[in-house]
Amino acid sequence: MDNEKLKEKVLSFVPNAEVIENKQYLVVTVIPGMLHGLAKKLKEDEETYFDYLFCQSGVDYGDSLGVVYHLESVKHRHSIVLKTSTSNKENPVLESVYDLWKAAEYHEREIFDLLGIKFKNHPDLRRFFLDDSWGYPLRKDYVDDVDIIEK
Repeated sequence: MDNEKLKEKVLSFVPNAEVIENKQYLVVTVIPGMLHGLAKKLKEDEETYFDYLFCQSGVDYGDSLGVVYHLESVKHRHSIVLKTSTSNKENPVLESVYDLWKAAEYHEREIFDLLGIKFKNHPDLRRFFLDDSWGYPLRKDYVDDVDIIEK
């Protein structure tokens, strides 16, 4: 499916999605409450069949925290990027996609560990690399007075 048809399909699922075509991927941005439903439709629909989550990354945009999902259909050989974000930096919570793609288990644990985004319905959400004394080192406002090296 080419990007134009993929865009039409996405907009049929979520009419208020923001869809941008960049050089490599079709990038779809939705509000957090719509992400899981859209992801489920994109995986289960026979025309799209996004069966492979090949990257999931957390992002600190400064005023919000977000997650970027790179999906591919092995069967149809097309890809898409989904994005969502929350402005609640005190208690950031998004829906887990673990029930759709098992690879999300470790991606979401890493995002939680380094950015503090909690994922509802994750089967084992706990720190992956660091202990609780670290805080969330990938946040732009993170300060480490003990281990920081300055020039």
